[in-house]
Formats: sequence, structure tokens, C-alpha cells
Amino acid sequence: MSISALIWSTADLLRGDYKQSEYGKIILPFTLLRRLECVLEPTREAVLNEYDTRKKLSASAQDRFLMRKSEHNFYNTSKYDLSKLMADSANIADNLERYITRFSPNVAEIFEKYEFSKQIEKLAENDLLFLIVEKFSSFDLHPQVVSNHKMGLLFEELIRKFAEASNETAGEHFTPRDIVRLTTSLLFASDDEALTKSGIVRSLYDPTAGTGGFLSSGTEFIHELNPKATLVTFGQELNGESYAICKADMIIKAQPVENIKHGNSLSDDQLSTKKFDYMLSNPPFGVEWKKVQKQVTAEHKNQGFGAGLPRVSDGSLLFLLHLVSKMKTKHEGGSRIGIILNGSPLFTGGAGSGESEIRRYLLENDLLEAIIAMPNDMFFNTGIATYIWILSNKKEAHREGKVQLVNASNMGESMRKSLGSKRKQLNEDDINKIVRTYGEFAASKTSKLFSTTDFGYRRITVERPLQLSYYPHDAEKLEALQNDKAFIKLKDDLGSSILTVLSQIADDKIMSRTQFKAELEGKVKLTASQFKLIQKHLQAQRGNKGKEEHGVSGNKMRLKPSLLKGIV
Repeated sequence: MSISALIWSTADLLRGDYKQSEYGKIILPFTLLRRLECVLEPTREAVLNEYDTRKKLSASAQDRFLMRKSEHNFYNTSKYDLSKLMADSANIADNLERYITRFSPNVAEIFEKYEFSKQIEKLAENDLLFLIVEKFSSFDLHPQVVSNHKMGLLFEELIRKFAEASNETAGEHFTPRDIVRLTTSLLFASDDEALTKSGIVRSLYDPTAGTGGFLSSGTEFIHELNPKATLVTFGQELNGESYAICKADMIIKAQPVENIKHGNSLSDDQLSTKKFDYMLSNPPFGVEWKKVQKQVTAEHKNQGFGAGLPRVSDGSLLFLLHLVSKMKTKHEGGSRIGIILNGSPLFTGGAGSGESEIRRYLLENDLLEAIIAMPNDMFFNTGIATYIWILSNKKEAHREGKVQLVNASNMGESMRKSLGSKRKQLNEDDINKIVRTYGEFAASKTSKLFSTTDFGYRRITVERPLQLSYYPHDAEKLEALQNDKAFIKLKDDLGSSILTVLSQIADDKIMSRTQFKAELEGKVKLTASQFKLIQKHLQAQRGNKGKEEHGVSGNKMRLKPSLLKGIV
């Protein structure tokens, strides 16, 4: 049986006491714990001896010495490991807690964000802790048996299984594997040559890292293209548990864990000085940014953040602007962005609105390379239409000044068993076909090419005077007037007097409101509301009242409905 299957089999011990959606809260941190102690095993004694020698130093000074001895960017100063914990079964919970707290701060934080102490307590209460510790202590996760790359794939597979098991909330922190693979492939599609050269080092950033799916996929993709290339990953995540999973994944893959930050990337950008080669993101759809409105608005005002601000009810375009702000200049090599958005950023907001100004900025600066319309029902927690945007400030010559629209909305296959709202998936052939269509950059039934100027217009208001005609003898209009409840309620035979006056008007058609009013008021006394009642039924409108809008050239991105299903 494979190691992945052995680890997954631990779930058999949890059935009954835990829901299936809760298995990951136990298995993921224990997998991480076992891997870390296997990695640290060769230098354990040296670290313990160094710790005894350096006890009197400050924590930061100790940290430097202990990392040097551990030969990794983390360490543990406890005498325990999982095997030794079983020797004192009566105190296994307390000793495991002590073991966890003796990791270096960058690792101890992961278990804290996992709320691992609560899980230890619950396992102990259900008489499961000893069994789980015994099970994991038997797994051989030493680097010489399971390489960093294989361990990363194993851990990612566990993350995926547990996310799918809890699909009612998975969409908030986990992007389906097929979408991740497609977006990653599109992002790197035009850079194959550079990424196959020896010694290449590139950076990848995700401001909505979740459990690290995009970062893992990017690392895996580069490894497939060029095992000798290095992709340094960076990310920030707001949710504590997802942040812990992402950081654990990076540790397992021997990535620098200090590159993964916890917090809101819009209001508290902890990588504010960094620029990146590649960026991937699946920001939350339609989530308001009212909580961070003060900070974002201040940054926009004081530092010129972005071309505009979208409405508070949807922050998707804020994440897009955030990514654009992280692009390297062309002189520095430029950057590419892949971001998943729903339909709202395409059409929300009229010309001159914050959303429109953002779209205008992207088009006028020739940053938008392609938009791919995806099938519906692709995500765990929503079935709405979604789109992959590819942006670049280092477009290939034949793409300059152009935007490619790819319609993949009819692709994909139905799943045998749906996962929440996810009822369709893209297989490898689908992904390859979409990437090939994008790469060929040719017009076809599913691919359209446009100039950046084709997507805009400027709204011009034309004021036209309201022209009214009055028909005092029109039988249908007079009948409608007499049947109006307000007319019926008129007192003192006023209704009869009005009809008599109307019959005495010489003209069948009066072109002036002033003239019509004079004809009436000279013979019968009317209030303003009574005159409006008569006018309502006897008038006819010529021309248009008020505003008329004309499209010319300009500033709002609009996509023709026939090109991509669902885009207005």
C-alpha cells in the first residue's frame, strides 16, 4: 500500500467520533508533525546539545544557532518524538503539547493556527490519541524515502481530499484541481523556453493563497518543465486554518516559510515591497470590502492605488489592482497574471465609474491579454459563470494591442458524483485544447481577436425637449378620461363643465401646452392636479424626454454577447 493510502487509512480510526469533513483537522497536522521529525532526526542530538549550550542567549540569537545546527529553517528542542510519547501513555496529551511548543516559532505558529491543542484534547477524551500517535509513528516519511517533491504531492493530495469532503465551505479556501491546472498552464504557456533553461529562478505570488493550491500547482508545473528550475513561492491568506495548511505545505516542500503571510492582503499587505514574475489568484466572488474600506480608500487617495475603486459590495477588482501593483517593470523582465473572476468585473459600472476606470486602465496600458469563459458548475460553492483573465506587461509582439476571447463554456464533462455545486470538470484533453487555442492566437469558432479599442465607448448625454400635442375631441381619450376614478370623484358637476368646455374648443389638435391650458382656464376653474388629470388623458408625446445616450469611442469595456456566453 502507498504511503498516501496508509495515511488516508487513519480515517478508519476516526469514524464515528468525527465527521468526514473533520478528518483533515487531525490527519494533516499529524502528517506534518511526522514529516518534520523525520527530517530533523539526523541533527536532533546536535540541536539538543546546542540548545543546552545557548540557553542564556536571547531567543533571536538562539534561533540562529539552532537553525544552523538543524541544517533547516526550523528545529525542535524537545526530547520527544511520536515513538517516545507512547512510552508514557498516561501523560501522552500533555507531553504531545510540550513537544509541539518546542518547535521553532515559524512551525509552532502552524500548529497554533490549526488549533491543534483542541484536537489533542478531543482525541484524548475519545480515547483515540494513543492510537493516532501509534499509527503515525509507523509511517516512514524520511527524505531519503519520500523526497520533498513527492511529499509535496502527497500532502497536496490529502488537502484536496479533505477539501472535497467538506465541499460546502471548500470554495472559500480551495480552488478545484482542474481549474488550478488550467490557469497555471495558461500563465506559463508563453514562457516555456525560459523555464526550460538551466538555473532559472522565478517568483510566484498569490494574495488569496487559501490552502496553497496555486502555489503548489505552480511548483509542480515548473518541476515538470524543468526539474532544475527554482520557483520561489509567496502568499498571503486571511483564514487562520487555511494559512496553516498553506504554510505546512511550503515547509514540506522546503520552501521558505517566511514567504507565507497571515492577514488581509488589501488592508495589510505584508509583502508590500515585493514584485513578482508570476501571480495567480482566485479571489472570493462578490464579497464586500467594507471592513477595509477606510484603509483602501486612504491608500487610493494618498498613494494613487489603482485607476479607480469598485463599489464596496464587490472587491474582486481590488485584488486585480493589487496584483497589477506587484508587476515588475519591462526593464526588470515584466510579469504575468492569471486571475479567476465571475462576470461582474466585466460589466458592472457605467462609463466613468470606478469599475469602468479600472477596465479602461487595463486596456489603455495594454495589460489584458486574454479572457477565457469557463463552463458553469465548476466550483464547490457556486454554479455561476466564471472567467480566467490573463494579464501581462510583456506581451509577445503579435499580441500587442490585442485581446483574445476564448469561449470554453461548452467544454468539460459531467462528474459521476457532484461535490457541492461542482458538477462539471475539465479533463486533461480539455485543458490541453484550451491552452492550445490560447497559444495559437487565431480566430475560430471559439477564439476571437480584438483590438483593445474595440471594447470601449464614451457616454454622451443629448437633451431633447419634450414635445406634447393635445386632442380635445378624441373619442378614445375622452372615454379614458371619464372612466378615471379621479375624474368620477369630481364634485359640483365639474366633470360635466370640463367636457362641455372641451367640446367647444375649435381645434382638433393643439400643439402648445400653454395654449391648451388657456383654452380651459378661461372657461372653467381648475386646480393644478385637475389640469394634470385632463392632460394625462388627452396629450400625446412627440420626441424623447430628457437623456439619450450615444456610444462613440472611449472608456467602458463591453464584450459582445455573441462572443462569450453570459457576457453583456
